Amino acid sequence: MDDRLESIIRSAARTAGKRYEEVKRAYQDGQQTSEVLDSLPQDAEGGAKIVCRRHVERRAVAIDAKGRPACFDPDHPDCRGCVEDIREGIVETW
Repeated sequence: MDDRLESIIRSAARTAGKRYEEVKRAYQDGQQTSEVLDSLPQDAEGGAKIVCRRHVERRAVAIDAKGRPACFDPDHPDCRGCVEDIREGIVETW
């Protein structure tokens, strides 16, 4: 086999391996997020009962698949911290 063909095959295999690991990691992260969201206490309508860090109040809010509450503002540091706490399973609830 000539060197050029061997190089192309190695490069393709390396790219496929990296892509596989990315997909595997994303799947595992999604599974963990789902487990955390399922463990949050909920109100009668299915909203997660969390304490809002930004407004320091109890809220029952919908949480999307990415672990963000409906009131999430990506530009506010308290909201970003809340999402991190939700993903880590340490968000304050009531």
